[in-house]
Amino acid sequence: MEYTFDILGVSPVLYFFNQQQEIIQKNPQPSVEYIGTYKCTLDAFLDNIERVTPKRGWNFDEIANTVLNFWLNHSDNIRYWQSRLTDAGKENLLVSRVADIQGLQEEFEFLLGKGF
Repeated sequence: MEYTFDILGVSPVLYFFNQQQEIIQKNPQPSVEYIGTYKCTLDAFLDNIERVTPKRGWNFDEIANTVLNFWLNHSDNIRYWQSRLTDAGKENLLVSRVADIQGLQEEFEFLLGKGF
């Protein structure tokens, strides 16, 4: 299975929590995981991803390699989000997305089919 990882932005903690609840209510088994962290570090992302992989049956080592490759190839993007998270303050999270490629494609097709 092939995975994807991306940093999406900064969000207030309560907003992120509410969005997570809405996603779970609409689809108890979403094909994408949105992860919030208070730190923009490789270790923080890997720790959070390690928690979601068992319930999904995803291969942690493959996802870890995907995150590591992102980290190595997008240093400007990472510095940008580190700065935005610092500017936003302690009541905010950095939100990232991890998904298997096919699941992400299905989610996008679903959204496009709904006319969004």
